[in-house]
Amino acid sequence: MLSILLSTLILIPVLTGLGKILEHFSGILIRGVSGKILSGVLGISILWTVLSFFIPLNGWIEIPAIVLGLFCFFRDKLYIGFSRFSRKETLLLSFISGIILFCGSFYPYILDHFGYYVPTIKWLREFGLVKGISNLDLTLGQMSVWHIFQAGFSNFSDPFLRINTVLLVIYSLYIVENKSWIQLCFIPVLLLFSQSPSPDLPVIVFSLIILNEILKHNRSTPLLFLFSVFVFAIKPTMIWLPLLSFLYSVFIVKSKFTDLIPGCLLVLLFFIKNTWTFGYPVFPIAAGDFNISWKPNPEVLKNSSQFARQKTYDMQYSYEAIQRFSPFDSAKNWLFLEGIKSKINILLILSLLGFLIFSGIKKNRIVHLIFISILAKSILVLLFSAQYRFFIDVFFVIFFVIFTDHFTRMKSIAVFFVLSSIFIGCITLPGILQTYLPSFRPGSFMGKFEAEQLCRPLTYHYNKYTPYQLGNLKFNVSKKYPYNFDTELPAISESYIFEDVKAGIFPQMTDPHDMGKGFIWKKLDPEEKKTAQQIISSINRSYKQN
Repeated sequence: MLSILLSTLILIPVLTGLGKILEHFSGILIRGVSGKILSGVLGISILWTVLSFFIPLNGWIEIPAIVLGLFCFFRDKLYIGFSRFSRKETLLLSFISGIILFCGSFYPYILDHFGYYVPTIKWLREFGLVKGISNLDLTLGQMSVWHIFQAGFSNFSDPFLRINTVLLVIYSLYIVENKSWIQLCFIPVLLLFSQSPSPDLPVIVFSLIILNEILKHNRSTPLLFLFSVFVFAIKPTMIWLPLLSFLYSVFIVKSKFTDLIPGCLLVLLFFIKNTWTFGYPVFPIAAGDFNISWKPNPEVLKNSSQFARQKTYDMQYSYEAIQRFSPFDSAKNWLFLEGIKSKINILLILSLLGFLIFSGIKKNRIVHLIFISILAKSILVLLFSAQYRFFIDVFFVIFFVIFTDHFTRMKSIAVFFVLSSIFIGCITLPGILQTYLPSFRPGSFMGKFEAEQLCRPLTYHYNKYTPYQLGNLKFNVSKKYPYNFDTELPAISESYIFEDVKAGIFPQMTDPHDMGKGFIWKKLDPEEKKTAQQIISSINRSYKQN
């Protein structure tokens, strides 16, 4: 907890100083210290995304950023902005931040932390963006911009990967500074994502901030659209936000096309990044084929698509069974899955219907545009992979828009306190969730409170793996564990090894002497197939050993 506090005390001044630099060139999106911090997040993330094509995101890029940010922070006396909070506001912020830091100090429990977030950050920190990395492990092809931001600050400032905890403190600064009290009600729910660098948290936080600015008729449309595209670049399922910013710019503010150019350039950078790591412009969709040599194998992409379809139904049906569903069966089976996800799916449909009615009654053009945007996003998600985690942001948006005028400061603080108490009880005594909400799978992976976390956040260490070689690729596989969060690079998840061998292919280094040059896939010859089967047998045998 104290370690995260130290990271926060370093990163907030650094980002404030960096944000001041960006505002000098681009103008001001949001006034106040929270606006400068958010500008700093945007600016350094874009810069590091560009740099990561050429260099690793190690200490050599972090130290200059810290020095430059702190230099501007003190030179321009930006610390004065923090003194403008009243005594009551300072006490409230301290109370909120204390809860955030405490909750962020627990063990990470989101499975993607071990199979996606940490491995991605390790690759970025050691090599930067690697061409064709999806051939090694398809999941790594995403390389979210949020993980680029986290990787850059993971060498010294935030070695425990608690950037999401720091972001929640920044979010509380924005809420109090802008007196958008209803957003306090969201923080207890977002605490679920504070232990890991999950992209879900920043996209929800940033989208609510941009939504609030649009409802306040912020006319800085170039920056609104740019920041909205930045959120999309973190997680493409947030397509509704740049759509809303575009519609707001065109129909409400009536901006010039040139105002959208910065955002369009960021979209282009996003497409280039994905093409570099994945082979196609948008992960994981095999659309926009430029016939690039490092694109993934079609059979692997087909299997991924089928798996995503099964995830839509929470793996409760086989892909073959899903293919036989009629349109009515597809809707019925999705709405009435076993467990909590059925309730979430039904709530989504009811929320959209409720928001449609609210939009009609409200007769507000901005509210109409918000409904159109989230409806378009919901339809796209339902068509591709209707997993609840892809539309959870819709609930936040609908609740915010409908109830924003009904939550006073005191009511919001009361809701925050009650919900935070419930969450702290659940995370401190995870047996409560495991007993009363067994269908909430992450609850079964929550670790208990330990006194150590008051000083430093709790982390897992495994560091048990077996080296193998196939062709020109020497790689490591975690022993008796499906993920590679603590495995020396290059590491491949055993599931992808099985899948590749089944497809008759295997990843290889583009340059046998330089792993940083990237990866391609190649068909296995008879001798390599024999070696591959020996590797699979070795992995399977490891599970039978004590």
